[in-house]
Formats: sequence, C-alpha cells, structure tokens
Amino acid sequence: MPTVVRATITPNSRKGPLVEVLEDGALRLYVRPPAVEGKANEATIELLAAHLGVSKSSVRLTGGATSRFKRFEIADRYPPGRA
Repeated sequence: MPTVVRATITPNSRKGPLVEVLEDGALRLYVRPPAVEGKANEATIELLAAHLGVSKSSVRLTGGATSRFKRFEIADRYPPGRA
C-alpha cells in the first residue's frame, strides 16, 4: 500500500531547494522553478524523492496539480512477498 504525503509548495523560491517538516507531519517544500508548464511540480517530485531516499518514479502526484497544496503517493520500496 503506498504512503500518502501532504505538502505545501512554494515555487520560484530563493530559499529552495529546501524541505521543512511541519508540526502536523506535512511537508513544506521550497523549489526554485516557477509554477509554469509543470516545472515546479517536476522540481517538487525530484526534491521529495531525494528527501525520502526513493527514486523519482516512486513518487506520484495524486492531487493538487495546479495548487500549492499537493498530495503525493510514494510507492512501497518492497512489494508484498519481496521484502
């Protein structure tokens, strides 16, 4: 079963790339690319994958493609029966 991660994204940020963990367990991600033509979403997936130590293909945007508030699914590292 995939893990769901909630994140708030700040595109076009001088502060990024940076990941902050909020008190409620959600993440705040700062990325440098602007929110144009999916560039910020792409940078967010790369940053989130690096932060979690998984491949980019394991991270899937499932909600909030055009919003600052996004939901991601992180694929399990070990499918059932392969641990």
